Amino acid sequence: MDYSYLGRSGLKVSKLCLGTMIFGIDADEKEAFRIMDAALDAGLNFFDTSNTYGGNGNRGRTEEIIGRWFAQGGGRREKVVLATKVYGPMDDPYDGPNSPAGLSSYKVRRHLEGSLRRLQTDHIELYQMHHVDRNVSWDELWEAFQIYVFQGKIGYVGSSNFAARDLVKAQYEAKARNILGLVSEQHRYSLLCRLPELEVLPAALEHGLGVIAWSPLDGGLLGGNALNPVAGSRTSNNQELVQKHRGQLELFAKLCRELGESEANVALAWTLAHPAMTAPIIGPRTLEQLQNALRAVEIKLDEAALKRLDEIFPGPGGEAPKAYAW
Repeated sequence: MDYSYLGRSGLKVSKLCLGTMIFGIDADEKEAFRIMDAALDAGLNFFDTSNTYGGNGNRGRTEEIIGRWFAQGGGRREKVVLATKVYGPMDDPYDGPNSPAGLSSYKVRRHLEGSLRRLQTDHIELYQMHHVDRNVSWDELWEAFQIYVFQGKIGYVGSSNFAARDLVKAQYEAKARNILGLVSEQHRYSLLCRLPELEVLPAALEHGLGVIAWSPLDGGLLGGNALNPVAGSRTSNNQELVQKHRGQLELFAKLCRELGESEANVALAWTLAHPAMTAPIIGPRTLEQLQNALRAVEIKLDEAALKRLDEIFPGPGGEAPKAYAW
């Protein structure tokens, strides 16, 4: 496994991030334990989750599964760089009018304590805002986060689904307080979703944020089974989208055969080729899927392959403003 620094922090994380969103939904607890054990054995130390994962009516279930896995001991907790999130509503009858999504100091406090309890740990390495909340000032946000940094409950603060202007604002406000600010941005990015190349990725690179790509296989479309879907899979239930991209997917499959690599691993390797990228998130449902994904960090796409991929999946034309202005 290869490792890189998380943004401008001194924290090293694996170049693949284990996503856990399907734990307790598509992967039962036993399989989730097997996947996490195998991930550690392979040197994958970066785990991502959220307080809301687990499904409607069961928000928090995924964190509970991870907590029970940590509780087995054997150095599991000590070996993991743990990332979770705050923003969305929980199944908490006591939140009352504060139950909707948001980032108030009230919500951050309550939901951090809930995550720590479910995860059976006293600290979280990377605490991420799952979405921007423009109703909450950075005065309130940075004061809240710094309390928990000083208490040792969180190590670093990250964002997710932020626009470039929100990243810049966050870092500007952090600098005014002489604090580190954000170290990462988790963002949707794939061969089929290249819009972040306009502004988000350049902003992250310029301001020292490591990018964590979610949905790097675009919901399975780039995973290799979209053209011949397995019954009950996500792509089998979304054939309209498959048909929309069929021409691109066929050309992509042809290129991957020429490269001698799977579609999923080429798609992951492509995300890793961007200089702003720290790690794409993989969300294996089985141990076999995890083991197959490990190959991605070993693939180095040459200029010819990258050019072919640009032709198949055209991006926005580069960074703003050159992409749309003289």
